[in-house]
Formats: sequence, structure tokens, C-alpha cells
Amino acid sequence: MNPFETVPVGPYNLPVMRLGLGGAPLSGMVLADGLYGGSAHDDAVRIIQRAYDLGIRYFDTAPLYGSGRSEARFSDGLAGLPRESYVLSTKVGRVLDPAPTGDPSTDNPDRLPDLIPVNSWTRSDVHRSIEESLERLGLDRIDILYVHDPDQEEFGEQQAVEDAFPALIELREQGTIKAIGCGMNIWDMPARFVRQFDLDIVLLAGRYTLLDHSGLAEFLPLCEERNVKIAIGGPYNSGILARNLDQPVSFDYEPAPPDLVDKARRLTAICNRHSVDLKSAALQFVLAHPAVATVIPGAQSVGELEQNVSLIQKHIPSSVWQEMRSEGLIPDEAPTPQD
Repeated sequence: MNPFETVPVGPYNLPVMRLGLGGAPLSGMVLADGLYGGSAHDDAVRIIQRAYDLGIRYFDTAPLYGSGRSEARFSDGLAGLPRESYVLSTKVGRVLDPAPTGDPSTDNPDRLPDLIPVNSWTRSDVHRSIEESLERLGLDRIDILYVHDPDQEEFGEQQAVEDAFPALIELREQGTIKAIGCGMNIWDMPARFVRQFDLDIVLLAGRYTLLDHSGLAEFLPLCEERNVKIAIGGPYNSGILARNLDQPVSFDYEPAPPDLVDKARRLTAICNRHSVDLKSAALQFVLAHPAVATVIPGAQSVGELEQNVSLIQKHIPSSVWQEMRSEGLIPDEAPTPQD
């Protein structure tokens, strides 16, 4: 597969690259008792710069990631590069307020005070979030805006429907942003949004992977029918498809349950029999679906980033996918690269 191929997204035909860079691990966050770590500032900047040098041109971030640190690090990593040469997405749904007992100084590599994310999808906070993201990013525009995680509050879906999506649609109509969508770890609420609004792209995290096919039967066909592209986040399900399974691994940022660890071991065994890296299969599997435009794994080191680029380009024999199907590990209807 060619990681540098682009797919047009939205009414302005944004060229979204098949392989992007996810910004959550670039925020310094540590989740799930250390099972999912993050990079320090200088390491994050080096990863972003190396991604651009390798040819990656789609970058995704969010105010939530490190309470603004991920956005600030993209500002440093992309500084001085031609703005038209890359596509950048961020999100609305959290505004960042000063931490009550935090350090108000900006004497740190990210030049940010201590901030805490507050859930809000109101129109006023959508506009505030965009303005503050632009300031942290050091940019004059954002290409793609996702409504982020409205499932996290009881009122989130209502606010998204009544305020957030209409606000983003207006900005797209004005040409201020080029594409809109939502970014979530579930598929059923995004399906309702796709049916209700003219969305361009959905960032679906973890619900269509080599291990979790829950979005396949209903959501992906709906997006294909409506010409809504999908960006796959969390293609390794936050670690279980990318780590040593003899050690504790995470799934959806929590310790992985035994049945999924067993399934991952069976997938690994098939890959090993064919001298294929499981991570290569994980990346290429999701990209084979016609609704999927891009996959955006994170990277905690330059080495991981370079490996992701290489893994997408590796040849995987059709026998790997056939064996996975025959063992019931991937559905018969799931497209694979040879289909």
C-alpha cells in the first residue's frame, strides 16, 4: 500500500493522506496506569518534523490531548512549513480553563499554563475553542474540525445537534474550514449524526480494527452510502495489537481482557507463520475498506513513526487474510487488501 496516496474529502476536496499522524501520544499524557505513555516536548517536536520529512501530510490533534500541549507541539513541529502543504485537524467539545491550583506561568517548553478540559459543545464554546486552538497552533486556519466525544456527558449529544454541528456547518459554508465531522470511540452516535447532518469525515477510534469489527456491519456501509470518509484512530486498539502480549497490554486505554489478549495471540500466530508483522496487518486491514480514507496511528518515538510508514508498504500474502477468515478472526464481509 502507498501511505502517501491522498483521498479527497469534503466539498473542497481536501487531500487527506492515507497515513496520518495522531497527536494524542505527542501530548505527554500517561493513561491506564502507564500502559499508554506520551512523549516529552522535544521528542514530540522531533516526531512531527520527521513525519513531515518522510512525506506525511495529515496531522490530527485536539485541545483535550495534554490540555493543549499536543496543539502547542504541532505549532513548534510545523513552524515555518508551507501551510498549503499539509492538512491539519483538531476538535471542539472541550474548552480549557485555568487549573484552580495549577501553575499560571508559561515558563515551560509548551509555553502553556496549567489547564483543565471542560466538556462543552455549545455554540459559544465551539467558537472559543477554535480561537484558542488557532492561538496554540500558531495558525490562521484549521482544515478539519471534529465534534469530539459528545457521548461523554448526558447533554452532549443534544448540544452537538443543536449547537456544535450547526456552528461548524456555517463555518464550512463560509469557507473558514474545509471539512467537518465527529471524533468518537463509539459508532452508534456517529451513525445518528451521519443520518442527520451533511458530514464529510468521521474519526472512528477503535471500532474498526483487526481486533474489533463492531463498526463494520452498519456504520461503515452507511458512511460509504453517504460519501462520508472515515479516519481510523487507534488502529492498534491503544496497544494490544502493537505490544508484547507476554506483558500487560491495554485495550481502549484499559487493561486488556483475557479473551481479547487470546484473540490477539491467535492473530499474531498467523502473522508469524507467514513472516508478517501484526502491526502491518493491523494498518493495512483498515485501509482496505472503501469507506476508510486514512489511518492515524500515534507514535511515541521517531522509530515507531518510521516503522508505521514501512509497515504500510510491506507486502502481505493473501494467505494471511484467508487464514484469519478461516479461523473466524475477521468477518467474511470485511474487505482485505487483495479483494
